[in-house]
Amino acid sequence: MSSITATRPPLPPFTAESAIEKVRLAEDGWNSRNPEKVALAYTPDTQWRNRAEFVHGREQAQAFLDRKWKKELDYRLIKELWAFTDNRIAVRYAYEWHDDSGNWFRSYGNENWEFAEDGLMASRYACINDLPIRESERKFHWPLGRRPDDHPGLSQLGL
Repeated sequence: MSSITATRPPLPPFTAESAIEKVRLAEDGWNSRNPEKVALAYTPDTQWRNRAEFVHGREQAQAFLDRKWKKELDYRLIKELWAFTDNRIAVRYAYEWHDDSGNWFRSYGNENWEFAEDGLMASRYACINDLPIRESERKFHWPLGRRPDDHPGLSQLGL
C-alpha cells in the first residue's frame, strides 16, 4: 500500500470492538443515501452480489446505489454484527422503505464482507428478502439519516 493511499479505519485485522465500529460506520453511510459517498468505502475493483445482481467496480456500485435509493424511498437501515475474522465481517440487517405507490416493506438480509488492508471493502455478498408490511407495522421512525444512538438495534426490536 502506498503512503498516499487513503485508509478507511478501522482496519483489519478486526477485534470485536473494531468490527462493531465498522458495521456501524457502514450503517451510517448507507443511511445517508448518498451513492457517491457510500461508493468511496469500496475498493475501485470491488465485487458484489446483491440478490441476483452482480456489481463489478466502484462505478457500478455507485450506479447500483443510485438506482436503489430512487426506488426504495424513505430508506432506514439497521445493521448488526454477526461474526468476524481477521479481514472479514458477517452482518445481519433489516431496512424499511416504501415504493412510489406508498407500499411499505421491511427487507431482511445477511451480508458477508471482505476488506483490503486499507479498510476498503473488496467483496460484498448480500442475500435479501422483502416482507410487505403495513405502515402501522413500521419500527424505524427516526428522521432520515443516521440512526440515533439511543434507537434500539435489531436484537432489541426482536428482529
